[in-house]
Amino acid sequence: MRVRPGQMIAVVALAGSLMSAFGAEPSSSIRDLDTTGEAIPSGPKDEAIARALRQISPKQIRHTIETLVSFHTRSTLSSMEHLPKGQGINAAANWIESELKKYSQACQGCLEVKRDTFTQSPAERVPRPTTITNVYAVLRGSDPARAQYMYLVTGHYDSRNSDTLDARGEAPGANDDASGVAVSLECARVLSQLRPAATIVFVAVAGEEQGLDGSRHLAKLAKEQGWQLLGVLNNDIVGGNTTPGDRLQDKSVVRVYSEGIPALATAEQAKQLETLGYAGDSASRELARAIVESAATYEGDLASGDSVTGGELYPLLEFRRDRFLRGGDHTAFNQEGFAGVRFTEWREDFNHQHQNVRTEDGIEYGDLLKFVDFEYVARVAAVNAAALATLASAPPPPGNVRLLTKQLDNSTSLEWEGAPGNDTDAHYEIVWRALSSPTWQRFIASKSTSAVVEVSKDNVIFGVRSVDSKGHRSIAVAPMPVR
Repeated sequence: MRVRPGQMIAVVALAGSLMSAFGAEPSSSIRDLDTTGEAIPSGPKDEAIARALRQISPKQIRHTIETLVSFHTRSTLSSMEHLPKGQGINAAANWIESELKKYSQACQGCLEVKRDTFTQSPAERVPRPTTITNVYAVLRGSDPARAQYMYLVTGHYDSRNSDTLDARGEAPGANDDASGVAVSLECARVLSQLRPAATIVFVAVAGEEQGLDGSRHLAKLAKEQGWQLLGVLNNDIVGGNTTPGDRLQDKSVVRVYSEGIPALATAEQAKQLETLGYAGDSASRELARAIVESAATYEGDLASGDSVTGGELYPLLEFRRDRFLRGGDHTAFNQEGFAGVRFTEWREDFNHQHQNVRTEDGIEYGDLLKFVDFEYVARVAAVNAAALATLASAPPPPGNVRLLTKQLDNSTSLEWEGAPGNDTDAHYEIVWRALSSPTWQRFIASKSTSAVVEVSKDNVIFGVRSVDSKGHRSIAVAPMPVR
């Protein structure tokens, strides 16, 4: 995790104060976890990925969001209404599909553009049977041995106003969530220039405001069809709210939420993970850590296309599944057993979410275009694209990673199964971090599928990841103890 200089000074000062308060002085001795291996550097930059990132355009982002807002409403329920031409969610779906087909044409048909259409049965926010359509495009992996592994980026294109059941009233949905759809479409536009080894899926779902209906259907479809989906990046409210006078918005960060205990864990499994100290090492949490690392690798290339200003954007790990009283489409994938995270701007303005467009007592309400920062959205798109391209270029993670606990000792023995499709010059990295650290700190490399590390397993969390000959790193996997 990147720490700004001022934050580091504050952390060091606080640590010293606490040690003094408890009668302890900072030790000058080296901990065993630092005596072997190396500090983890930024991954090697892939120039093809860097070139794609530099093509991300705030102008294109603005075009996408403006067009989605122009449909007057994108209420999921409007699919069943007879609206004027050019209004409603059906018109929005058609436009998204046409954009994806245009991108595919530009890359000689590299994208498979599809619709996932179904009828949602009546429920609390769905008063009658309602047609819901998810629109997506598949960029098939170029390596036959890795193409079955998939990564997915999504945003929801439906919108709402103060009344979830209002199918006809104005609901511009500029930030929530035209901004997230713009991220997904921009990733499709620039990453379709690449031919990564694994498959990337670019999605715009509907039915989110009715209860994650679209993403639930797509996640179940993925499960039923056996998608080997290794990571879902959900972007929801990533517009960098620009309310005048809000001095607490931070345009240098985007929050990345991830679940700790997996949604499908049984009570017994959850207890075991807590006992092991693995509550922060789910596949979703490791996906979030990989996003942080890929952003660091491409720090100078994150949305430097057409005059992007405002500095770099850093993904900030948020160790919970989502915000209080809220939900997002990544959760639908978590509930089917897939790793998934949510990107959201630092500080939301709730006057500009789920509100009828109006002005009362001098306060402007409504999710309007004027409150979106297109350059911020472009930087969020770049962070997503960097992670997608890096992970889709890497081998899949190793399997069945095990930590051997046959005896009491101060070293750690690890074993794992090789990643299928890894090239002959590839290797593995054994990574570790102190129990109190949010991100990986040190590593050693191994060409074999086992290693002994002279670090006490009681003081650190270990992980193992695959690395190809170009340095693309997979998501890390925390080992389960075996005797």
